[in-house]
Amino acid sequence: MGCKEHHHHSGPPIFEAIETAICLIFGLIGFGVSRYLGATEGGGPATLAIALWVVAYIAGGYRPFIESIIDLRHGKLSIHTLMVVAAIGAAILGDWMEGAILLFLFALAETLETFATYRTNQSIESLIKLRPRQATRLNLAHDNDEIIEVELLNVKDLIRVKPGERFPIDGIVQEGETWVDESTLTGESEPIHKVIGADVFSGTMNGQGTVIVEMTKVIADTTLERIVHMVHEAQAQKTPTQRFVESWQQPYVIGVFAASLMVLIGARLVHSTDWYDAFYHSMVLLVAASPCAVVVSSPSVMLSAIALAGRRGVLFKGAVHLESLGKVEVLAMDKTGTVTMGRPGVTEVWATREQDIPRLLALASAVEKQSEHPLAIPVMEELKRRNITSIPTNLRGFASHTGLGVHAQVEGLWVGIGREALFESHDVILPEALIENVQRIRDLGQTALVVAGTDENNQNNIYGVIGVADQLRPEAARTIAIIKELGIAKVVLLTGDHERVAAPIAKQLGIDEFRAGLLPDDKVNEIARLSKNYQSIAMIGDGINDAPSLATADVGIAMGGAGTDVAIEVADVVLMRDNLHALPLAIWVSRLARKRVRQNMIFAFGTIAVLVIASFFDLPLWLGVLAHEGSTVVVVFNGLRILWERTPSFE
Repeated sequence: MGCKEHHHHSGPPIFEAIETAICLIFGLIGFGVSRYLGATEGGGPATLAIALWVVAYIAGGYRPFIESIIDLRHGKLSIHTLMVVAAIGAAILGDWMEGAILLFLFALAETLETFATYRTNQSIESLIKLRPRQATRLNLAHDNDEIIEVELLNVKDLIRVKPGERFPIDGIVQEGETWVDESTLTGESEPIHKVIGADVFSGTMNGQGTVIVEMTKVIADTTLERIVHMVHEAQAQKTPTQRFVESWQQPYVIGVFAASLMVLIGARLVHSTDWYDAFYHSMVLLVAASPCAVVVSSPSVMLSAIALAGRRGVLFKGAVHLESLGKVEVLAMDKTGTVTMGRPGVTEVWATREQDIPRLLALASAVEKQSEHPLAIPVMEELKRRNITSIPTNLRGFASHTGLGVHAQVEGLWVGIGREALFESHDVILPEALIENVQRIRDLGQTALVVAGTDENNQNNIYGVIGVADQLRPEAARTIAIIKELGIAKVVLLTGDHERVAAPIAKQLGIDEFRAGLLPDDKVNEIARLSKNYQSIAMIGDGINDAPSLATADVGIAMGGAGTDVAIEVADVVLMRDNLHALPLAIWVSRLARKRVRQNMIFAFGTIAVLVIASFFDLPLWLGVLAHEGSTVVVVFNGLRILWERTPSFE
């Protein structure tokens, strides 16, 4: 990676740092001996200075030397070869100090790059250490608990997790209730409420309650383990910028060697009085034209950006996807589960008399409590939300009519809830005002549940309508506004719902364009259509039906990856939280990374151009070494800077 094509380090670069420090210290001592002890040719101080510089050469140069030998065995000429030849050339010229500086700065740049790789690994792999090595398994046969190694657990095992313990497995809560800190996995700072049926994940921290969890995945397939595996794969991938640089690295190095040879011969024939002077000029060109800073420009940035995003709950499955997201012009969004919560909720309750609303909800809930229809749940939840506790219990004669609704006798009233046809079939005449409000709610793309309670004397009649819809995520509108500020030119909503549902949502969220009534294949076609007019398209979705379009888009982004296996497998980027807050962060990080890569490339190429030109105007070797290797260090630092970048708040 970068200048280090054969890197396989997993720990901190301690030995590299020590070697770099030895190179610097002995190089400076050698300079001091030579400069201040009056070293003369053949004298003791001169011999001591050279001995010190040899130690500096060995400390700073043996790794590049080994790398260059490996490259040569594979029939390649690399930057390592350039650096080794330049350092040896400096020694031949008697410029030991310049050679030591060259090797020190080269070693420093590579140590910093190794450090960037280590930080990326550490930020993700530290998660795996959070998984407990042992678990408390319920032994149903003997009606007791047993402590067992996590690796010996099997799917379907029941695990008891006490307050303050970390979950050792991925599973489903079977008994108990608690709050779980999932920040290590998703970056979400707020604890998540977990009840029976909720998913929990390995490595997350249990809060106050004791829960019993059924294991649903083998240890090797837990979300935590898969994230670590994908990060390792991501580091092996190369961005288009890296592939471009590597495509010309070999011929470029050959060209530099050829140019240096031509300068050696040309300088000797044209204006140099001896071979020493000509060789000096060729060595200056060799150092000046070495492209180490160019090669390291992209990896140092991408590694740091992936690590930063990972700490904030955004998983890039490769540097190539990080770079691609930075180029996206259009974002296509799924509706259900992405810009909406993916579950229905009550949006409004209207009654012919406003004071009747609590009683209307109580009567509706009493009937819906007997129903198995999905829309019964939001009605019951709305009752709890409004703290209405007096629910009638003397219910009789409950009946359900498929496609129409339900009704029953409650407190002397015939109470029905459903569509207008239910009431027509029971000769219940609905007020005109109610019909108007039903139509108004439907025009908003919501489901209208008509509620009517009548008695035989029409004395205590009550009429109303409950609006139910898949609720928008509270952060959706702000998220879309922010991503437009970040440079996304167009946001498109792709949904399988009816146009009357999609239109008001698109308008409310400030979405530029929407397409409704789409099957999964239709979404793929829409992505293809957008690709004809725009350079790069991203698609964000949350489930199985979005998988084809996620795979088709230039960048597929999955919502709530902590619980969606298909999303993790198909998408290029996974937002580990189950909300949209991380989407602007992902875009911001990718655009910042592309900006830093451009800065690095411009700076690196500019430095090479200036040094190559200056080499024909008697540029001193020491200055060429300092400027060239200094530029490499600057480029690496510019990449590492992302690790400590202060990220804006997008919440």
